[in-house]
Amino acid sequence: MIDKKGGKEMEYGYIRVSTREQNIARQVSPILQEGVKKERLYIDRVSGKNFERKKYKELLEKMEHNDVLFVKSIDRLGRNYEEIIEQWNLLTKVKNIDIVILDCPLLDTRAKINGLTGKFVSDMVLQILSYVAQIERDNTRQRQMEGIKEAQKRGVRFGRGEPKLPERFEDVAVLRRKGSISLRQGAKMLEVDTRTFARWIKKYKV
Repeated sequence: MIDKKGGKEMEYGYIRVSTREQNIARQVSPILQEGVKKERLYIDRVSGKNFERKKYKELLEKMEHNDVLFVKSIDRLGRNYEEIIEQWNLLTKVKNIDIVILDCPLLDTRAKINGLTGKFVSDMVLQILSYVAQIERDNTRQRQMEGIKEAQKRGVRFGRGEPKLPERFEDVAVLRRKGSISLRQGAKMLEVDTRTFARWIKKYKV
């Protein structure tokens, strides 16, 4: 690409890994294959829970009208779809920057698909992904609540305080102390995990 002095857009790449130990090559290679120069790669080694990231902020300041941003996959941009959509709108509508998500051809604001602009298609795809992510979060919370209710039926209490001991605890604990059953067998009989049963054995001298 020609430098901005020539009036042409610039191409940038954004890479994010969660820890310093992770290898960035999987993201760097495909972005370089798109013609992005190494000096225009911005790399964050932080969680994707929000956009408070040093290199991303530097990139945001650097990019200008009609520049193009390449990212390997949408989860490298972020984990929270509400925040991704907010940043996407900032980049594409406020700063008028094109975004290309390499793993998802529909998330390419430069392309035209069946007469529709790439920005329009990308906006729809992001909304759908956001909806799916929200449904999954709701389902996860529902499964957690159901699991808690089932545990409470077994006498397990959550929050502060020691969980209520099952009625059979003393009999099972005696069997364990005699060596008649293993920790795992005792825990299974009481329908609790092995660590909990081991802690009860140690705490309550039967």
